[in-house]
Amino acid sequence: MKKVQKTIELWELTMDELSPDQYKVVKEAEEALKSSYAPYSHFPVGAAILLKNGSIIKGSNQENAAYPSGLCAERTALFHYGAGQYNSEIDSIAVVVEKEKEGEFPFPCGSCLQVMVEFAQRQTSPYNILLYHRKSGKVLMSNTVENMLPFAFRKEHLPG
Repeated sequence: MKKVQKTIELWELTMDELSPDQYKVVKEAEEALKSSYAPYSHFPVGAAILLKNGSIIKGSNQENAAYPSGLCAERTALFHYGAGQYNSEIDSIAVVVEKEKEGEFPFPCGSCLQVMVEFAQRQTSPYNILLYHRKSGKVLMSNTVENMLPFAFRKEHLPG
């Protein structure tokens, strides 16, 4: 038997340590919380995408009584980006939750991470993922989605 191990690297920063663009996208994700519709989970989430041309795309989770018809904030923003035929690549995506627990950052779910991988594959360079913990004022950053989903399913895994 052979052990297979993959190491991930994430960076913890304060809001003051972010670049002006990173700060802006985190604050836009926080603003996106206002449009969240989460009457069932009571877990509002906001996301914002910063494009390399400086444009911002926001998304929030949208729930539905007919589970799983709702959609997470990250995928709402990413699918809006994809449907909008933007001609600028993603620079970063920020995620924030309204009710985070002490020490717990707003990690995207597996479905959102998988979608992030697909969008990253469409680009010439990876993008940053910024997870904002509002109570502590700290941000957990990954410079690639592969750090958060190291064994992602990719289009290369499909036949033919």
